[in-house]
Amino acid sequence: MKKTEEKTALIAMSGGVDSSIAAYLMQKEGFLCQGATMRLLSTDNGQNAADAKAVCERLGIPFSTWDLTQEFDEAVIKKFVRVYLVGGTPNPCVDCNRRIKFSKFLEAAEQDGIRCIATGHYAQIDRDAESGRWLLKKALDIEKDQSYFLYTLTQQQLSRTRFPLGGMEKRQVRELAEKLGFINAGKHDSQDICFVPDGNYGAFLERAAGSPYPPGDFLDMEGRVIGRHRGAACYTLGQRKGLGLAMGEPVYVCGKNMAANTVTVGPEHVLYSRFVRIQDINWIAIPSLNSPIRLQAKIRYRQKEQWAWVRPSEEHKEEIILEFDEPQRAVTPGQAAVFYNGGIVVGGGTIAAAYGK
Repeated sequence: MKKTEEKTALIAMSGGVDSSIAAYLMQKEGFLCQGATMRLLSTDNGQNAADAKAVCERLGIPFSTWDLTQEFDEAVIKKFVRVYLVGGTPNPCVDCNRRIKFSKFLEAAEQDGIRCIATGHYAQIDRDAESGRWLLKKALDIEKDQSYFLYTLTQQQLSRTRFPLGGMEKRQVRELAEKLGFINAGKHDSQDICFVPDGNYGAFLERAAGSPYPPGDFLDMEGRVIGRHRGAACYTLGQRKGLGLAMGEPVYVCGKNMAANTVTVGPEHVLYSRFVRIQDINWIAIPSLNSPIRLQAKIRYRQKEQWAWVRPSEEHKEEIILEFDEPQRAVTPGQAAVFYNGGIVVGGGTIAAAYGK
C-alpha cells in the first residue's frame, strides 16, 4: 500500500539493539514507521529477523523480511574475494552500505512512497546553510562513531536518511532498550565481518575458490627465499603474527606478488609511506576538488585522524593524492581513506597504492 503521509519512515532492522531504538525514536518523533530486515546470507538462521519482528510487534508497526542474499553475494562477497585475489584488502562494510543498505533500502522506500529511511548507525546528518549541501558528521559517541564506513553516501541518500542514534551514547541506548523491555536489550554487538564470523579469511577464501591456495615462497627485501607460506592471499600488509618464520628479529608482511605467489617480509620501517593514491572518490561536504586542501584523514577505522594535504592527481584525473605530514604505517590497497574537517566527513575513496617517505 502506498504511503502518502509526509512523515513516513522505513527502518532497517538488524535484530540488534541499535536499530530497535532507532525505530522507537522515529516513532516517538511522530513518523509512521515500518520495519524490515534484510536477509543477506543463506546461512542465516532467522534469529535476527525474529528479534526485529518482536520489537516491531511491541511498537505496533508492520514488519517484513527481504531476501537480498543474491544481491549481497554479487555486490559484497564476490568483490571481497576478487580484491583479496589481486593482493588488496577490501572493506566489505563500506561496500554493503553503498550497494545494499543505502541503495536497495532507499529504492524500496521510494517504490512504496515512504519519505525516508532510518538505521541504527552512529553518525549524524546535517545541512550546511550556506552551501545547501547535506553533511555527514561524526556521532556524539566517538567510540561507536561509524562515519568512516558511510563516506560513500550521496547527497540524495543523505537527504532521505535519518540516524536517530547520532546524538546518543551506546550506554544510553542499552538503558533505554532495557526500560522499554526490548528482547534484544542485552544482545551483544556483532564484531566480525558477517560472512566470516570466525575471522579466518584464509579458510573463507579457499572455500570460495573451491580449493586450497597453493603454497609459495617467503622472500626477504633482497628477494631471497627464506621460507614457505600457505598462499599469498592469506596474508595482509603489516602482518607479523602467524608467519612461522624464525628471523632473529621481528619481520612483517611488506608486499605480495599475487602472480608469482610470493610474500615479501622485512623490518617494520619499510611499511611506512607518506603519499597515497586514492580512487573511486565520493565528495560530501564539497562538490569536487580543484585545488589542494588541508584536511585530516584516516586510512583504517580505528586510526586517529592524521593531518595531510589532499590534492588532485596530475597524472590521473579521477584520482587524488594524500600527502601526510607524517608517514603512515601499512597503508593497504583496497581499504578506505576518509577525509575529515573536524567532525565533518568531507569525502573519501579507495586506497590504490602508497609510496614515498
